[in-house]
Amino acid sequence: MPGFKPPENFDFRQPAGWQAWRERFARFRLASKLNKEDGDVQDEFLDVIYWLRQILGVILGLIWGLLPMKGILGIAIFFLVNVAIVYIYSSTFQKVDEEEYGGMGEILKEGLMTSFSSFLVCWIILYSSLHVEFSS
Repeated sequence: MPGFKPPENFDFRQPAGWQAWRERFARFRLASKLNKEDGDVQDEFLDVIYWLRQILGVILGLIWGLLPMKGILGIAIFFLVNVAIVYIYSSTFQKVDEEEYGGMGEILKEGLMTSFSSFLVCWIILYSSLHVEFSS
């Protein structure tokens, strides 16, 4: 970072200067933006989005299976609800800077297809067991 010099090397032999060095380092971190979220925190956010979607897919699949919902309408409503909940969660509740994650599109795609597959499995199994009569 031009213009921002890190504090001098830490001297373990002078305990009286530790607090001053720590304060200088904290100011340096803030000025040089080293305090920004690192990859681990970003990965944690994407993990939360992923697992939120998986739970949402199972819950919506069970609801769609209990209701006699059929066809493309059920799939379309699933995608609308799923994307809307993730969008509201990330932009309103978490207030993330979407550019740190490659844009809102990348956040909205995180775990969508695996959630869709969980949704389909739950929906098909429950719908078939409750609303379809099998002839012998």
